[in-house]
Amino acid sequence: MVQAIIVFILIGLVIAGILLSPILIKYHRNRIQKRQFPELWNATIENNLPIYLQLSPAERRRIQGHIQVFLSEKQFIGCRGLEVTEEMKITISAVACLLLLNERGKYFPKLRSILIYPSTYFVDQTVNLDNYIVEERRDARLGESWTKDQVILSWQQVQSDTQNWRDGHNVVLHEFAHQLDQEDGKAEGVPILPHHSDYAIWSRVMTTAYQQLCNDVQQGITTVMDSYGATSPAEFFAVVTETFFEKPQQLHQNHPVLYDLLQKYYQLDPKKWVVR
Repeated sequence: MVQAIIVFILIGLVIAGILLSPILIKYHRNRIQKRQFPELWNATIENNLPIYLQLSPAERRRIQGHIQVFLSEKQFIGCRGLEVTEEMKITISAVACLLLLNERGKYFPKLRSILIYPSTYFVDQTVNLDNYIVEERRDARLGESWTKDQVILSWQQVQSDTQNWRDGHNVVLHEFAHQLDQEDGKAEGVPILPHHSDYAIWSRVMTTAYQQLCNDVQQGITTVMDSYGATSPAEFFAVVTETFFEKPQQLHQNHPVLYDLLQKYYQLDPKKWVVR
């Protein structure tokens, strides 16, 4: 009898913990968001993120809160002898948190660690050419996103991208867009959407734009989006996210329906952010 009561109490505590966990996490994050944002961090973002000063005061306050939560929950690891500095962490966090300005309330939930290499890094890869031939390749990479728990970045590329905002290339935006896509465990160019009815619209608009990009690339037509987006629907979503934030006017002019879809998803209008 006593053992049964103890088991019942333990089960009750576990259930209570599960139910209270989201509430406690939200409370903890709210406290972190309200902390005073260090002036040195603010100066770092002003120097390294051209778009930052074009945000509204409310948007800057929001991204500051998101950055503080992001830094408290994610681990930064230097690779190949790189010593991770505060500038690296603040810069990467600031760019990644641009994707969170819509207040979805999640902070890339599957992500645990950001691995940073000094520059381009190499990965050994096995490729099946057919049923009988396997080829070993050594691929050069600037970044990648893992479905489980990691994002990998080249710091040299991060610096280049932030210094050349508006060129449509940004490894942080790209890899963290993959994280949004991978929240449901799959990388197929479809992030988690707020309503079930949104998926049909998303599929129609994104499929049409993806097919157009594939056709343009095959015909050698210059496009506002990087041709790498024609690799797969997952890469298309990552590339179009880069374009949305870095070339919003051009994307809106060339693909207004696609721009409106992303504006609804991110709940932002980067066209009003003018980088001088």
